[in-house]
Parts: sequence; C-alpha cells; structure tokens
Amino acid sequence: MTTATTALLPDDGTAGTLIGRIWDPRVSGPSVVAVRSTGVEDLSGSFATIRDVLENGDPAGAVAAASGPVLGSVADLLANTAIAGRDRTLPWLLSPIDLQVVKAAGVTFPVSMLERIIEERARGEFDAAASIREEILTALGGSLRDLVPGSAEAMRVKELLIERGLWSQYLEVGIGPDAEVFTKAPVLSTVGTGVDVGIYSASKWNNPEPELVLAVASTGRIVGATLGNDVNLRDIEGRSALLLGKAKDNTASAAVGPFIRLFDATYSMDDVRTAMVTLEIDGADDGFRLAASSPLSEISRDPVDIVAQVIGDHHQYPDGFVLYLGTLFSPVDDRDVVGHGFTHKIGDVVRIAEPRLGTLTNTVQFSENAEPWTFGIDALYRNLAARGLLK
Repeated sequence: MTTATTALLPDDGTAGTLIGRIWDPRVSGPSVVAVRSTGVEDLSGSFATIRDVLENGDPAGAVAAASGPVLGSVADLLANTAIAGRDRTLPWLLSPIDLQVVKAAGVTFPVSMLERIIEERARGEFDAAASIREEILTALGGSLRDLVPGSAEAMRVKELLIERGLWSQYLEVGIGPDAEVFTKAPVLSTVGTGVDVGIYSASKWNNPEPELVLAVASTGRIVGATLGNDVNLRDIEGRSALLLGKAKDNTASAAVGPFIRLFDATYSMDDVRTAMVTLEIDGADDGFRLAASSPLSEISRDPVDIVAQVIGDHHQYPDGFVLYLGTLFSPVDDRDVVGHGFTHKIGDVVRIAEPRLGTLTNTVQFSENAEPWTFGIDALYRNLAARGLLK
C-alpha cells in the first residue's frame, strides 16, 4: 500500500465497507465505487447513485454482494484528482455523496458555542475577540462542558446570562431544547478530497470547521459516516446571523470525504460516538502550522437526537441527507497579529482525519477561483439515462 493510500484510508485500510464516487471520463459522468484491497471497483452496474446504496435495507451487505471492474488504485485516483495537472482521460475522486440534502448542525460543542457568541458581540471585528472571550468566561465562572441542553441546570445558566446582559441566540441553540440545524449546501455541490475548498474573497476572518458527517437514509436510519469541512466565514456571520447563507454557502465551501464508511460488523454508531477528529493546517508561504484534536464524546447532544430533530413527521427527505455534526474547533491561535487570532490564507492545506474514517485533505482557495460547480441534478439524470443506468 502506498504512502498516498495509507494517508487517505482508515487505519484498518479496506477492512470496512467504503464507498464513494469517481468521475469516469469514458462515460462523461460519475460512478459509484467501492474501495477494496484489489483497488477501486466500479459498482455503477449495481447502483446508479450513492442514494441507491444508502436506501437499501442492508447497504453494507448490498455493496459486499456487488462487483464490477477495477478502475485503478486509490493512489492513482488521488494523484489525478487535483485540478492542476489532472489528466482528463483518466478517472478522479469526487465527493462521496450525490442526491443527499446537505444539512449541518451548529453550536453542538461548548467551545464552538462560545466562539459564536464572540463573533456576534464583536460584530465581525476579529480584533475585539480576545477581550470579549475573557468577559464571557469570567461571567460564566466555570465550564459549560457538562451542561445538558434543555435541562433545568441549562435554564438556570440562561437566566444568569440574561441578568448579566450576555444572553445570545447562540446560547439558545447551544443549551436550549432545540438544536440549530441548517441546509449547508445544494444537492451535488460538495467537493471531495484532493481539491480546493472555497472561502468567499470578501471575508477577512474565517476558519475550517472539521466535523464528522452522518449518512442518513430517507427512513431516518443512520447508515454510515464520513468527514467534512463546514467552512465558516466568521466576520460575515458575526455581522448578523441572518447572513448565515452568505457565510456558509459558496462555491466549494462544503467538503465531504474521502469515502463513506457504511455500518457493518467493523463499524457502528458506537464508533461514531467515540470518534477522535484531528485537524492540521499548514500555511503555504508563512510556515504557519496548527494541529488539534477533538473527541466527539464532548458533543452536547447525542448524534441520534440531532438526527431526530432533522427528520420525522415534521420533515421528510425522500433521497436521504447527510448531517455535519458540528465542530469543537474554533482556532484562536494568533497567526499574524497578537490578539487577532486565526484566519485562513490562500494555499493553506487543511487535513481533517479520524482513525476509522481516513483523511480529508483540501487546499484553501477563494470560492471565485475554485473549480466552478456545473454538474447538477439535470445533468446527472441525463447522463445516467444515456448510460442505461436508470431502472
């Protein structure tokens, strides 16, 4: 197994059931693939879309029973994925999701909740963040880590903060009964590993949001997981929460991958709950490096409970959805100026990893300069129909 492969795959390699998508130039469209010890296997003869896999009553079993031609090694496909130098006659990796609605939960970790409050009170001015952070921590007088959202103790903290003039809409969703869940990106717009991730050029204060992402069928059943980067523009959202769409949904601003690991005998919801997500950022020109880790065990709401707030009698998703679970990371390390904290620079390499899920790697670029998104739902179905894959 090559270094490129081991850096991409989970620690146990291909022991689990790993699925994804590639662009196949021979058919001018995407194909569903399984990652196996023998290589990346084309399963388009059995599954036209990832949606078809996830809607199966036994996704992992169905994938195990399917077979197809080997398109190449993981290393070969990864080497051909970056747009610079890509050989368009050979296949490359895509985001591993297709027709799923892209949902995201916010303010699910105490640290990220604190940073959202700081953004709000700073009104997008990053140089005010340090003093506001100190003010809020002093007022709290302790940790929010053990607070159960919606509990009596959480409501007492809410009343205390109101008395001190520190109540915030972010505290409402952080410790109140209702989770913040929003639509992060349009169907088919996510990017995968090995390509640019986008930040809107108008933003001067932004950061990655490394997250575990659940794959959920239309029935509400969680069938697998992957990794994601829910890129956040802190200054734009800090000016007003009503600018969430502008802060969150831009070209290439939602990364997912590298592959979906389906639940099977090797991987389950218990592995999700004990996941340890790591973040590495390497600056292209300034020598900056950031490394941190985040245990999912510190999430304030159980992932199953968040899913239940997304889907049910109140809302249906006929093609399923993926759900970013929120992030513990809000980097505050000073990069250039003391007290100004962290913000991205073009060329930053962002690696998000988890031992059971592999590594998602992207390079930061302005959304305006990232590869344009042009292949939508209509193009997908015209392509599938022309290939005779619709049954």
